[in-house]
Amino acid sequence: MNVQNMHSADATTAEEGLAIQAEQAKFDSKAATETAMQNTLLTPRFYTTDFDELDAIDVSPVRDDWDRLIAQMVSDPNKGHFKKNEDWDRIDWDGMEPQLRKEFIDFLISSCTAEFSGCVLYKEMKRRGTNKDVTQLFQLMARDEARHAGFINDALREAGVAVNLGFLTQKKKYTYFRPKFIYYATYLSEKIGYARYITIYRHLEAHPEHRFHPIFKWFQEWCNDEFSHGEAFALLMKTDPKLTSGVNVLWIKFFLTAVFATMYVRDHQRPAFHKALGVDPDWYGQEVFAKTSALSKQIFPITLDIDSPRWSAGLKRLQKANADLDRARKQGGVTGLARRISAQVRAVTAFAGLYFIPAKKHRLPASTRLEPAY
Repeated sequence: MNVQNMHSADATTAEEGLAIQAEQAKFDSKAATETAMQNTLLTPRFYTTDFDELDAIDVSPVRDDWDRLIAQMVSDPNKGHFKKNEDWDRIDWDGMEPQLRKEFIDFLISSCTAEFSGCVLYKEMKRRGTNKDVTQLFQLMARDEARHAGFINDALREAGVAVNLGFLTQKKKYTYFRPKFIYYATYLSEKIGYARYITIYRHLEAHPEHRFHPIFKWFQEWCNDEFSHGEAFALLMKTDPKLTSGVNVLWIKFFLTAVFATMYVRDHQRPAFHKALGVDPDWYGQEVFAKTSALSKQIFPITLDIDSPRWSAGLKRLQKANADLDRARKQGGVTGLARRISAQVRAVTAFAGLYFIPAKKHRLPASTRLEPAY
């Protein structure tokens, strides 16, 4: 395979896509890779799990929906899409407002790391498994995520930075999650990814003057991949009713709260980015939460009460505690330590307040399958 003349958008497997990225790694930025290597509550993580338990999944209870989804993914509607073409506008990175440049690069690095995290997890399941249904699914999802990560890296290279994805695979710390926690976290990651991308895409359709970078033109097809991946995890959960009942509903509520709260805090760290998009972070967060909540009714028996006054107030307290924590870390010394402990206590208290807002219950539908509608 001559990867020098190939593009990751045309790769038919994750392995091909990663080989192409490895060939380009000589141009990658040490600073960007170091940023991607960070492990904090707000940065994307790499996960590992009990692959034998995943391999034992029997998809017979959802066979009809499963086969339709796999057929759609095998047809590969986005092959060749994730690369620059005549619609890719030239960007004056040196002339970009410095704070916007900083925040946008941070957004791209975070997005690249998150996409590649999925690729690594899915590829490992394909490598270790023997269950044809499961390994085929994970190979297809790994293929998509490798393309996404490669495309973001293309955009980063124009700014003079990029992430060495091969280095991340070898050196980034991995977090172990039980399979059910992988289902909850990854399902939400894929569905909230869809909601985020499509909300930005529709907003910029109506307000193209705020499209300050061409990568946003690719968000519709991108978010449709995210949507399909979320559908796959919904079907995996559907194979075992225990995953969405009993004490596991408390875990579902925890992951919903954690994913929503993390997004809110992280987005409020990028004021210049959202100002350039013409988007108010509070409005954007509520739009994404509403879309994700509506979608998650396909498999989760509860949704968070995001319209409660306690919800918005709790998010603001959490955001302030996080900002104070960041300032305390930078301050250092005894005073900085005391302020850091205080901020951590306030952050935990704010999160607990969000978690204990009563959830909304509903009946699960007979079939989980949805199609992109936003």
